[in-house]
Amino acid sequence: MKKTFELIAPCHFGMEAVLKREIIDLGYEISLVEDGRVTFVGDDEAICRANIFLRTAERVLLKVGSFRAESFEELFQGTKAIAWEEYIPQDGKFWVAKASSIKSKLFSPSDIQSIMKKAMVERMKKAYGLERFPETGSSYPLRVFLYKDMVTVGIDTSGDSLHKRGYRTLTSKAPITETLAAALILLTPWNKDRILVDPFCGSGTFPIEAAMMAANMAPGMKRTFLSEDWKNLIPRKCWYEAMDEANEMVDDTVEVDIQGYDIDGEIVKAARANAEAAGVGHMIHFQQRPLSALSHPKKYGFLITNPPYGERIEEKENLPALYREIGERFRALDSWSAYMITAYEDAEKYMGRKADKNRKIYNGMMKTYFYQFLGPKPPRRKAGDEIET
Repeated sequence: MKKTFELIAPCHFGMEAVLKREIIDLGYEISLVEDGRVTFVGDDEAICRANIFLRTAERVLLKVGSFRAESFEELFQGTKAIAWEEYIPQDGKFWVAKASSIKSKLFSPSDIQSIMKKAMVERMKKAYGLERFPETGSSYPLRVFLYKDMVTVGIDTSGDSLHKRGYRTLTSKAPITETLAAALILLTPWNKDRILVDPFCGSGTFPIEAAMMAANMAPGMKRTFLSEDWKNLIPRKCWYEAMDEANEMVDDTVEVDIQGYDIDGEIVKAARANAEAAGVGHMIHFQQRPLSALSHPKKYGFLITNPPYGERIEEKENLPALYREIGERFRALDSWSAYMITAYEDAEKYMGRKADKNRKIYNGMMKTYFYQFLGPKPPRRKAGDEIET
């Protein structure tokens, strides 16, 4: 009988509902949704599938315990009570990679990290009959969250953050992460049958993530994960089967109209290289093109973009004119919808239209807004419309 785990998937604040839907679509039961993370139930196979298939999770943590701690002694004893020997072999390398604390009496990350490491050593000394641990084997880094004195402990199964898909080697000045780009696309009604244009494509993240969705290409297919080395917990067979499943689902022959423009020719070259590395280069049309040349002959398309929002004072002076031009070009696109993430609070004012929906999203520590300008829905196809006679 397979062992059942609780798995924690952190995500961007405000994207919990998108991630929850992804996890349910993978076939797993949600046990808890909190700010910035979703907890679900799964087995060893779920660890592999979640890492390979989830587009909007930052990583996948194997939850090993939770307890209340208002003092360092309670933190020590609570950590020591966890059966670490069930997760970490005696040659395993283990440490507290990150500790975060919100509204809790214990708030020093470095103290939390060192006390928990000591408690783990004490527990494992007794379990393995060792005084010293070689730590020459596989890595088992911990991530710890303290919220209102409740400590939640997870072992990181992913290693590098899941936004590192393995395709983006070249980036523009202010790139959006792959996980956030995917989540924003999933917040829109866009699908592979509709046109998508990003007029500020930078290193190509929006078009590439959209093309991967259209091709049913799992985001983790071109990278490795830390827990691939956890032979004590996850049989290699689970990884092979999950990757076989991902490969069988890909259809990169699907016809799409996905375009990315940027005024910087070198950045456009980088975007093309990234798309090729992702395996979707043939699905996207990248072009060096200024915003003033933004147009498209077809109706009912989508603009999904991350325009400049002026990180430096001299750049801020150009923003009114830039957003006025975005508004003008959007109005010229008959019946299109526009979705735009920006930290510029006057975006609606200069675009000349109030957004139909506006969602506040934290991109790292920066407060941004996801403005949604909705166009009309395309008419429903009648039966037989797509069949040529």
